[in-house]
Amino acid sequence: MKLLAATTLSALAAFTLAHAADIEGEWARGDGNAKVRIASCGSDICATNTWIKPGTPKEKTGDTLVMTIKPGTDGVYSGTAFDPQRDLTYKLTVTVNGDQMTTKGCIVAGLLCKGVGWTRID
Repeated sequence: MKLLAATTLSALAAFTLAHAADIEGEWARGDGNAKVRIASCGSDICATNTWIKPGTPKEKTGDTLVMTIKPGTDGVYSGTAFDPQRDLTYKLTVTVNGDQMTTKGCIVAGLLCKGVGWTRID
């Protein structure tokens, strides 16, 4: 019985880690103006701009968004994101479905929200 419980817990932990890793990688924003690398950064997850289309205002390569998010069900992550360049904290929901990702950030108690589509790149 103890072996079964240990095996089940190990399998569950491996599934959780694999599920959580789905968000990590290189992503291109749907409007074609940015590419980011999403990776662990300490206990959080960071999205760092790796390329910005020339002439895109208020964004630059190297800008980082620090996300304190937890995986839920069906590829949905939720929590908060801090943008140090703008000194803003957002309520954040990220949905990953294979090579597609949608981010939705809200400020002002959830009254102002914006969603962005992303595609995984190799």
